[in-house]
Amino acid sequence: MHMADALLSPAVAGTLYACSAAAAGYSVKKVRLEEEPRKIPVMGVMGAFVFAAQMINFTIPGTGSSGHLCGGMLLAALLGPGASFLTMIGVLLIQCLLFADGGILALGANIWNMAFFGCFVGGGLIWRRFLRNGATRPRIIAASLTGCIVTLQLGAFSVTLETLVSGVTELPFTVFLAFMQPIHLAIGLVEGLITSAVLLFVWEARPELLNLTVPARREKKGKLSFGRTLAVLAAAAVLVGGGLSLAASSFPDGLEWSIEKITGSTELERNADDTAVEASAPQTGGAYAAAAKIQETTALLPDYAFPDSDTVLGTSFSGIVGGFAVVAFSVACCYLFRFFQRKRRSE
Repeated sequence: MHMADALLSPAVAGTLYACSAAAAGYSVKKVRLEEEPRKIPVMGVMGAFVFAAQMINFTIPGTGSSGHLCGGMLLAALLGPGASFLTMIGVLLIQCLLFADGGILALGANIWNMAFFGCFVGGGLIWRRFLRNGATRPRIIAASLTGCIVTLQLGAFSVTLETLVSGVTELPFTVFLAFMQPIHLAIGLVEGLITSAVLLFVWEARPELLNLTVPARREKKGKLSFGRTLAVLAAAAVLVGGGLSLAASSFPDGLEWSIEKITGSTELERNADDTAVEASAPQTGGAYAAAAKIQETTALLPDYAFPDSDTVLGTSFSGIVGGFAVVAFSVACCYLFRFFQRKRRSE
């Protein structure tokens, strides 16, 4: 669901940057009040896992479309809304700058659509509601499915609303909505199944890693140590990003598929006067050209591949490098904002 710059007007893009920045500021404030330094490695490892998982597009049968994990709900179930939102920012920022996945102007919108709803609605409301009396296998599955389906629907609706307000007339609101919502319903269902599988593993291996109330954390003894659980998840991130990503579906994702159904092309571009044109036309002038120029400079591995090369090693290399970059970003944020400093000092 990564939006390209051409789907947003500069005013709408700026507004969503402000909204996402406000949510990030709130998240920093909330996380600084927490006293759980063990969240630092969890943020890094799970951020890398989500990055890797997003590289695997799974086919939606009978549609010619594909989808991928967003990951906000998964992260929030482990880290809570604030820490998960900051981790998702790292994932989306690195995807945008290093791999040109999603536009720079659209980064604020992508954070809002893919991270805010999953972390704060899925993890902050739905997850806590389902598991307020403790974790059980049925509750974890129900929360994962409900959270992923609801937040994907909210994200898809948000995308269509943003294009409407941006004046993208090539994508009529009601028609665009009619394609976006059903396809993301199917994608949300698959994401819910994947999320529940990962969370059930964590619940069996180390249940206190789940974001639950204190009494609930003590009701089940884990089968693995904290370190071994993270090691398994880290190994899974490397395996998924470095290997399984090669098997990703080649079909367009839900957003690209919806655009193609309406316009005949998976993308729109902007011309010099900031109006939408066909994808084959050059993107020139204004904020769009400036953003594209910046991204051309920062995107060392565009489209998760070596520049001007078709070798599959570029995809594997991108999955591993991107995962390490997310780990570095997450750990750097913890030290930059002095998360969990009081607990470490007291120890």
